[in-house]
Amino acid sequence: MAEICVGVGFRMRASSADIISAVRRILESANVGEPAQLICLGTLERKAKEPAVLGAAASLGVPVLGFDARDLAAVVVPNPSGVVNVQTGSPSVAEAAAVLGAGGGPLIVPKRSANGVVVAAARKVS
Repeated sequence: MAEICVGVGFRMRASSADIISAVRRILESANVGEPAQLICLGTLERKAKEPAVLGAAASLGVPVLGFDARDLAAVVVPNPSGVVNVQTGSPSVAEAAAVLGAGGGPLIVPKRSANGVVVAAARKVS
């Protein structure tokens, strides 16, 4: 079974339902050739205690991992954002958090955005 971490960036107006919907969509599109098991949600450390992401994680039965902006910034990603860098101190939240949450595993689905939520998925390396 493929173990997947989904990185999540979200606006303050995003709800748990918005995050859950985005996570489910990205897991469905993660063509890993075997069943995918969500193992965590990763995000910016200061967002990891927000009710929306905590509620989504509880509903999905996984932990939320919060990462420092410096650690996120150290991850090379295919879709960095200058706007996100100005706002957070890292050019990536979703893609970088997915990779870090997967223990450095490869990004398998690049970032996608809907309803104030950005998600990306990485596969844990065994």
